[in-house]
Amino acid sequence: MIAPPGLPPRVAVLWCPDWPVVAAMAATRLDSDAAVALIERGLVFASSASARANGVTRGLRLREAQARWPALHVLDYDPTLDSRAFEPVIAAMEDLVPGVQVLRPGMCAVPVRGAARYYGGENAAGLFFTTTAHAHGAPGARVGIADGVFTAVQAARRKAADPVPGAVPSAPQIVHVVPPGESATFLAPLPIALMDDDSVTLLRRLGITTLGQFARLPAPDVARRFGASGARLHALASGRDSWPVIPRTPPPNLGVVVNFEPALDRVDQVAFGVRSSATDFIEKMTATRLACTAIRIELDSDSGEQSHRVWLHPRSFTAVDVVDRVRWQLQGANVVDAGLGSGITAVHIIAETVDTLANYETGLWGSGPDERIHHGLSRVQSMLGHGAVLMPGVGGGRSLADRQQLVAWGDRAVGVRPVNRPWPGRVPTPLPGSVFTPRRPVQVHAGGGGSVAVDHRGMLSGEPQWLEMSGQIEVSGQIEVPTGVRASDTARRSITAWAGPWPVDERWWSAEAHSQWRVQAVDETGCAWLLVLEHGTWWAEARYD
Repeated sequence: MIAPPGLPPRVAVLWCPDWPVVAAMAATRLDSDAAVALIERGLVFASSASARANGVTRGLRLREAQARWPALHVLDYDPTLDSRAFEPVIAAMEDLVPGVQVLRPGMCAVPVRGAARYYGGENAAGLFFTTTAHAHGAPGARVGIADGVFTAVQAARRKAADPVPGAVPSAPQIVHVVPPGESATFLAPLPIALMDDDSVTLLRRLGITTLGQFARLPAPDVARRFGASGARLHALASGRDSWPVIPRTPPPNLGVVVNFEPALDRVDQVAFGVRSSATDFIEKMTATRLACTAIRIELDSDSGEQSHRVWLHPRSFTAVDVVDRVRWQLQGANVVDAGLGSGITAVHIIAETVDTLANYETGLWGSGPDERIHHGLSRVQSMLGHGAVLMPGVGGGRSLADRQQLVAWGDRAVGVRPVNRPWPGRVPTPLPGSVFTPRRPVQVHAGGGGSVAVDHRGMLSGEPQWLEMSGQIEVSGQIEVPTGVRASDTARRSITAWAGPWPVDERWWSAEAHSQWRVQAVDETGCAWLLVLEHGTWWAEARYD
């Protein structure tokens, strides 16, 4: 079909339903009919068809989802995996037709005019697109063809059992073609909620529930009431889609593959075998004026097992650094140099994160202390193991001990809870300088000599007057005595100021419930303490230095 003059160019949108789940199941080798839920921030981000059939839907809390279906496979959502798994589909589409635009992982758009002429019509071209997607790991892919990207997306997302006015479905019901000039008719019965915009809430309050109702409003009135954003939405609802298809620029092939035949069963042999390829890899990066700050190493074994890991670098990788990471990944599998569990048949080195080389150029006199520090720490890692050098970091959480994180030098902090979450009940800034791990037992006494407690209303049983320690506070194996205070005076101190208590209740709904009270106190030496009352026992959790 040829679009009449004045209409947007014909566009085909390939959509792969449940793509995050499909990519995760392929990476973990789960069956296609398995009940899977991807979790992000404790909520279900996406679920498989089998999981949805058992009541597991997007937005559920993890425990509620598991309660609805105990056999649920729970996986962490990885957006990087979505993009990486969709790359073969995009590459295959680019082999068929030029000008592919990636709308998001699992969805892409292409101009369909040339493909329709080559394959004998838009419907035939759509069927060829879906067949190609199926062959490259995207089962169930569907195609929508219409005037503009927005309408084509809605056509692709229509279920086969949903008859839509103006749409011409193909025989297998996986390609929906909206005839030229029929976009407004096709979009009219669709809900207004398809437009992801803040003005949708106001339109609903005005009684506008479908795109057709919105399209019937006078365009000048919509522009005056909702501005440029509202005018754009009105044009989309009216079938006047002005989105151009912007083809992506295929990234350079920033990776190398080293195949071994026969398979190698020694770590030193594999490391020696990848040395020249690692040099070629870095030279290729340099030639494109890029610096690699993260690499992905994939190891294929003779038995079919695979090892995948992403390695970070505080600056940028050199060839020696790449070889070291290959060696460490082999050694990290708890194997010895005398022989691996199974021989290595291939090593894939892929650039995961790159940056402009100009940002990593050394100065006139070199990179100075940073280069020497990294060289020394990397050398220690190569001699003592990957986990021998750790970097401290601060993560999210409520208790100070939970917020302390240690990761290997050069690694990304995986599984660390984000700091920028609300975390109600966490200790406010400024944070204590010394955190006692484990906590140290103390006693807090009132003026009459009795121990201070907290009643059911959250009130202290008495005003704290004395802080008694069971010996001296020990930090990192050394006796810690505040400046100007004798060790013999640290057993009992008077409290000059205090604040609190503040309750912290975690997981009150489960058997892992945890409840405590926090109090801040200043002793006679001017030293401030963070004290915790838990199950009737007082603890010194940290000290403000």
